[in-house]
Amino acid sequence: MRNFKHNLIAATTVSLMLVSGAAMARQHASVDTMTEPQVRALLTEKGYTRIDDLDFEDGAWETDATSADGNRVDVRVDPASGRIFAEALVSTLSEDDVKAKLSAEGYSKVHDVDFDDGVWKAEAEREDGKNVEIRLDPKDGRILHVEND
Repeated sequence: MRNFKHNLIAATTVSLMLVSGAAMARQHASVDTMTEPQVRALLTEKGYTRIDDLDFEDGAWETDATSADGNRVDVRVDPASGRIFAEALVSTLSEDDVKAKLSAEGYSKVHDVDFDDGVWKAEAEREDGKNVEIRLDPKDGRILHVEND
């Protein structure tokens, strides 16, 4: 009976540690990430209306919205910086610039480079041989998000 109580106490302690650790991780993650209401407020402040289907996907908030000039556009919002990327945005980088940037960052076999929804997208292989999909800033080539294929 004594071992049973000891094991029960130990199991309860471990369970509480796991639950509190998960809660702390969620709390920490939310500190650096914009919430849906914050993204809606930001887009409204920047002149966007009819903000539809706002979802967090591929490391960014994505939506269809009406821009200040009345056009329907696909929009992405970086959850850490609040930077807005609209599909009508013109990139200062070329496809070759994106490939060079990724090569300099240690990626190889860069392919399927495409400018879509206001950001550059590419597929590549990491140094460890894993295939990834990468999203880059259209102005400076900063890596916004890396996702395993």
